[in-house]
Amino acid sequence: MFKPLVSIIVVDYKKNNPYLIECLDAIQKQTYKNHEVILVSDYKVNLSYPKLRTKFYGHYVGPAEKRDEGAKMAKGEILAFIDDDAYPDPIWLEKIVPHFQKKNIAGVGGPGITPIGVGYLEQASGWASASPMGAGVYTYRFIPGKRKFVDDYPSMNLAIRESDFDMVGGYDSNFWPGEDTKLCLDLTHKLNKKIIYEPKAVVSHHRRPVWKGHLKQNGNFGLHRGYFARILPATSFKPIYFLPSFLLLGITTLLVLALIKSYLVIPNLIGDLCKSIQLFGSILLGIYIATLLFNSVWIFTKSKCFLQAAISIPVIFATHLWYGARFLQGFLFTNKLTR
Repeated sequence: MFKPLVSIIVVDYKKNNPYLIECLDAIQKQTYKNHEVILVSDYKVNLSYPKLRTKFYGHYVGPAEKRDEGAKMAKGEILAFIDDDAYPDPIWLEKIVPHFQKKNIAGVGGPGITPIGVGYLEQASGWASASPMGAGVYTYRFIPGKRKFVDDYPSMNLAIRESDFDMVGGYDSNFWPGEDTKLCLDLTHKLNKKIIYEPKAVVSHHRRPVWKGHLKQNGNFGLHRGYFARILPATSFKPIYFLPSFLLLGITTLLVLALIKSYLVIPNLIGDLCKSIQLFGSILLGIYIATLLFNSVWIFTKSKCFLQAAISIPVIFATHLWYGARFLQGFLFTNKLTR
C-alpha cells in the first residue's frame, strides 16, 4: 500500500487571519491521514492543532523563502503547498498521493475554485478569472477540467516530490510573483519530469475582491509573466500572454488616430491609411466586445446570476488593459521582480 508521509506547508502573512483558521480546520478533515502540517508565518500564531508545527519570523518574509523553510522543516516524501487563503476538500490529499507512484511525476496541481457563499465582489473576481475570456485556456485552474500534463502551475494548490524539490533547489526567492513558474520550469526542463493536473484535488481559494485588490493581483501576474516571457521563454513566451497587451496597444492606436484626424490637417494618402487602420482596428474591437458579451452569457449560465454576468464585462475589460500594461512593463523594462 502506497501511503507516504505528506508535509502540508501553509504560509501566512497577516495577524489574526480568519482564512488561516478556515484552512487549518479543513486540513484536519483530510481522509488521507498520513500527513503533517507546517505553518510558516511572519507573526507568531497561537494555534494548537494535531500534527501542526510552526515557525515565525517576527517580520515580513517573502513567500518563496517561507515555502523553502517549510520544506526544510518537512519530514514527508511529498510537499503539499497551499495558500493561507485557501482550504482543501476532504479528499484533497487522497487524490494527489497516488500520482506519485509514478517516478516521472514531480508535481501534482489541482483547481482552486471560488468558495461558496462569499460576497459578490469576491465572486465577481472569481467569475472573471474562471471564465474563458478571463483565463483563456487556463480555466481548469479555477474550475475542475480534464486531467492533463501541465508545464506551469500556481502554488496555491501544488504538491511536489520532496527529492525533486531539493534537486532543483526549491523556490527561487529572486522571483515574486512567479516563483512557482520558475520551480515548475526547473522540474520539467532540468529534471525532464512531468507535472499533472488532477481535477479532483480541489481547494477553495479566496479571491481579491474587485476592483483594487483584483486589479493589483492581476497586474502583478502580468508583470511577472512579461518578465518571464523575456528571460525564461520556454513556458512564458506564448501568444496568449501577449493578447492583453495587443488589446491595449490597439485601443491606444485608435484613440491617437482619432485625435490626429480631429486636430491636424493630413495629406490624403496618409488620411486613407489612417482610415484603413481605424476600420481594421474597429472590426477587431467589435469582435472583442462581442466575445465579452458571449462570455457574460457563459457566466450567467454557470452562476445563474445576472449581476455577475453584467459586472464581468467591465471587470474583464479593465483586467485585460491593466494586465497588458504591466506585461509590457515586465517584458520591456523590468530587471528584477520585487514584492
